[in-house]
Amino acid sequence: MTRRPTRLVPVLSCALAAGTLFSTAACSDDGGTDGSRVSGVDASQVAEVRQTPSPTATLSTNSARTALITEADIEDDWTQVKGTEAENWHDSLLIGTVDVSDFLTAKAQASDCQRLLDSLFDDDLLGRPSGASELRGFEQGDSRLLYQVASYDRTDPQDSLNWMATLPEKCDQFTVTDGKEKRTVQVIEISLPKVGDAREGLRVTVQGSTGGDDATLTLDVAAVRVGDDAITVTAGGLDGDENDSAQQAVRQGTQRLEDVLAGKSPAASPTD
Repeated sequence: MTRRPTRLVPVLSCALAAGTLFSTAACSDDGGTDGSRVSGVDASQVAEVRQTPSPTATLSTNSARTALITEADIEDDWTQVKGTEAENWHDSLLIGTVDVSDFLTAKAQASDCQRLLDSLFDDDLLGRPSGASELRGFEQGDSRLLYQVASYDRTDPQDSLNWMATLPEKCDQFTVTDGKEKRTVQVIEISLPKVGDAREGLRVTVQGSTGGDDATLTLDVAAVRVGDDAITVTAGGLDGDENDSAQQAVRQGTQRLEDVLAGKSPAASPTD
């Protein structure tokens, strides 16, 4: 697969003098939480009945913005970045071409793994939204968390969730080349809180180098569908995963979106 023109972006790392800027939006393994997920099935086989909150509301730009999480929703020491800064977060460790020779059914599997890397770099895990879309970014030390709310009323976000469910098997481990550099990528499934109408979670680990030093990028990625709308979360960085915050973002973010679609005002802070 031919990679689109590379957009090399300087990356930030306190631990590495010449880091790669962690991109984007996710989720994590919740240990003992309610971890139901829709996995490895077609849309027609989804066990959970597709439901849209009632009364139904069309997600507008303003309502999508209202549904965005805040610092209070994810707690810890996260700080919301200003303006559109988060839109420019991209991680150069995600740039590269998947080595087709790693796969038994080469072209098909390699294409799916390339799509995963490209979508993480471009912040469009579920495809380009067909309706309103808003995102917000947070920083904590050397980690980033990107949260997006979007409408897919003219497409089907469930198709993308079903695709995500196949990736831990198709893309469990593969190699990416970028010039003379080779990186190893691993993809595993992670559980998410039982929220929304359907959900999928992945952990993507990229091992390579930056500035001549070994580096490992860990991203927890989550997507939750609520009717024809969805939230996506990507959290992590060079210091490791941010699973607790990602889980919190999934819980609180889904509730905020459901409240907005039901015509309610989202709670100002998390509730137990």
